[in-house]
Amino acid sequence: MAAHWLAALDGRRIVVEVPASSANLGAGYDCLGVALAITNRVDLEVRGWSRGLIELTVDGEGADELTGNRDNRFVQGLEAALVAAQGALPAGVGWRIEMRNQIPLSRGLGSSAAATVAGVVAANALLGGTLDTSAQLRIATSVEGHPDNAAAALLGGFVVVAGDATNVEAIRFDAPRDLRAVLFIPELCLSTTDMRRALPKSIPLADAVANLGAVAMGVAGMAAGRTDLLRWLTVDRIHEPYRAAIYPQLPRLVQAARDAGALGACLSGAGSTILAFADSMADITRIEGAFAAVAADTDLPGRITVVEPRNHGARVVPTA
Repeated sequence: MAAHWLAALDGRRIVVEVPASSANLGAGYDCLGVALAITNRVDLEVRGWSRGLIELTVDGEGADELTGNRDNRFVQGLEAALVAAQGALPAGVGWRIEMRNQIPLSRGLGSSAAATVAGVVAANALLGGTLDTSAQLRIATSVEGHPDNAAAALLGGFVVVAGDATNVEAIRFDAPRDLRAVLFIPELCLSTTDMRRALPKSIPLADAVANLGAVAMGVAGMAAGRTDLLRWLTVDRIHEPYRAAIYPQLPRLVQAARDAGALGACLSGAGSTILAFADSMADITRIEGAFAAVAADTDLPGRITVVEPRNHGARVVPTA
């Protein structure tokens, strides 16, 4: 039945657009995230009789790094969702995939989650929309492992998540209209695995309590439109201090953004991107200057970009 169902879609095209994301937001380690208006677009075509071959072309970020095999996160998300809904795939099915990527790899901007979510959303379109949002998030989390990034990419806006791939819950709310994210994106790739390895197995109780209070204050503040409370949320005591051992420029970049007037500043995900929130052009200009000064002083090349939080997540793009 599965083979007949997929064979009938031979030649079908699905185009998906998916946003970047920033996880943790300082104190919200593994439980908070926000979608950002940096996007990847993936054009998928079903190749029902291609002997299982995958034809991949990539334009933009990852063009020389991403592989056209079943380790590709887009393919993993796509096939995991199809298997979850329909059972085993036929041996002969293949895919033609064209990616136009704006999200940098290994910079703490959720590139793996974006690819995985794009695959799940594409699969759901092929399935006729039979997977609800909870199922899509569960599948994406099972593949990608980070529900905070996956939820932000799938749902858009600010997200609060709890649980794991077998039982994950996410609540989203819109980012305020005037809020902007000033990003310093270094020419420095940091492995999430290595950055997690830098963390201790236990932390002082006072640090855990401080982070809990910061998350509670920050989430309540964002839900109420109190962007000034990002100054609480983005101060972390359980992961950034330890990750600075691998990324020594981190504390200076974050403090420089705060001193320049940022509403809050933090490491984006596991890095290396630094995120600073602002809601005025004057503050944005000062933050850009502060990032540039620290980057020059510490010999850390990179680029600075200003983006909006994105209040809608991954979507299927109509094709002609």
